[in-house]
Parts: sequence; C-alpha cells; structure tokens
Amino acid sequence: MNIHVVAFLVSVTIFLFVIDLVRRRRLTFKYAVAWLLVSAGAIFFAIFYRPIFLCAAFLGFELPSNFIFFVLFCVFVFLSLLLTVFLCQQNNRNDVMAQKIALLEFELKGLKKKMNVE
Repeated sequence: MNIHVVAFLVSVTIFLFVIDLVRRRRLTFKYAVAWLLVSAGAIFFAIFYRPIFLCAAFLGFELPSNFIFFVLFCVFVFLSLLLTVFLCQQNNRNDVMAQKIALLEFELKGLKKKMNVE
C-alpha cells in the first residue's frame, strides 16, 4: 500500500473521529477547530504532496520527511500552547465560581442566624 494512501486514510479517520466527538458533545467545537484544520491540512498534503517537496527544498531541508516532522512538531507545540491557554481560562473561571459560592454560603449562614435570633 502506498504511503500517500495510508496518510490519506489516517487523516480522514482523525477528521471523522473529531467530528463524531463534536457530534456526541464529548468535544466542543472551540477545541475541535484546531484538530479539524490539522487533519484537513494532512488530507490536502496526502493528496497533493508536491508542495511539501518544494517547501522542504526551499527552506533547506535535506529530506521532505524532516520537514514534515518539523512542521508537525511546530503544530503540536502550538496546539499545546492553545490548550494551556484554555485550561488557564477555565481555572480562572473555577476560582471566581468558588469565591461566589463561598460568598453565597456566608450570606446564607448570616440569614439563618438572623432568622433564628428574631
């Protein structure tokens, strides 16, 4: 089996898997966009692989496979950074929510004391 066919099948499988995760609400579209773009790019380059050879030669890579690994490394570093930003935002939201819950519990205890005293 040709490596281009394998790359195409793996990319399509990942693309469809991410769409299925979004459909079943296991992954939000906000997080799925990056994975869909990466897999769509992989599908494109599995079909039209000449631009990879041209870019690799232009940028001075000896082998196109080294260029592919470099690009994949950069993509995954970017995705890691993006997910870290989302994680930090969620952590901040959790902190704010915990503070609001604590204030509500404090007010509720104060109201209960006031009701028992009077």
